[in-house]
Amino acid sequence: MLWRTKSCVVIFNKFPYNNGHLLLAPQRHIAGLEDLNDSELLEIMKLIGISQKALTAAIKPHGFNIGMNIGRCAGAGLPEHLHIHIVPRWDGDTSFMDVCAGTDVISQSIKDLYHQLKDISDKHNLPGI
Repeated sequence: MLWRTKSCVVIFNKFPYNNGHLLLAPQRHIAGLEDLNDSELLEIMKLIGISQKALTAAIKPHGFNIGMNIGRCAGAGLPEHLHIHIVPRWDGDTSFMDVCAGTDVISQSIKDLYHQLKDISDKHNLPGI
């Protein structure tokens, strides 16, 4: 776990699409956006910005994909637990590797990035666990 706040958590994706792929989720087990209360909704939205800030400082992506898959037919691996994906992106990062070889290229270990983001968290007063 990278961060834990009053009602949300931020973790690394076990099967990342790209280096720094984070998952943000409410601590309560809920399936949809309509189940979030106002404080959870505000907190998770703030965590999106905090996550972008920390990832930008750590690995300097050129952009981000931020999204949700709600329901199994939409691609949710955990359809009973709402979560938001934050995927850092770089120009040219969708080269031929995934298309031709079915291979993801992750340029840094999760452990190294975890320590880097924890250091940035301390430096910028971001949420801790």
